[in-house]
Parts: sequence; C-alpha cells; structure tokens
Amino acid sequence: MIKVSVLYPNSEDATFDMDYYRATHLPLVAELVGKALVSAHADLGLAGGAPGQSAAYIAMGHLVFESVESFQQAFGPHQEVILADLVNFTNTQPSVQISEIKQ
Repeated sequence: MIKVSVLYPNSEDATFDMDYYRATHLPLVAELVGKALVSAHADLGLAGGAPGQSAAYIAMGHLVFESVESFQQAFGPHQEVILADLVNFTNTQPSVQISEIKQ
C-alpha cells in the first residue's frame, strides 16, 4: 500500500478552504480515480512543534492506493482536471510525496 500526500505549505498569506476541499475536491478526486482509491482523508494544520509556532502546512490531503502503478494509472488521465480545481480552495502550490505504508 502507498500513500500519496499532498502538502499545502503555510505562509502568512496562505488560504485554504477546508469545507470545499472535503465536500467537493476530495469527492471529485474519488470519482475520477474510481476503485483504485482505497481511502482518503484531510488534515488541517493547527500549530508547529514549539509553542506559538505556526504549522508548516496549512493542510494536507492523503490518498491511499494499492501501488504506485495503480495511482499513476488512475490519476494520470485526470491530472489536468484535478489540478485545475486547486484555485477553488487554495492559493498555495502543493508538494506531493508518495510513501510506502509500513505496518
């Protein structure tokens, strides 16, 4: 199993509409990639590790797939539509990391 983490960096002028992300963007992604998606969830950044420190990321989205190949096959054909929706909920440029889930 792999996890695709989409990390939205925090800054003084960063904006993120979590309601839109959860109600519209994640369901859009789920519909487009279909059964290849095992699960999805979102995190809203609250704080950094030290008192008073801001979170490094304003938000994170996590998508679980069986393999890198299943992610690429499911996501690739819809990448343009998915990325075009970013402007509807954030003004940040996300980073993506693919990780192997170890249990």
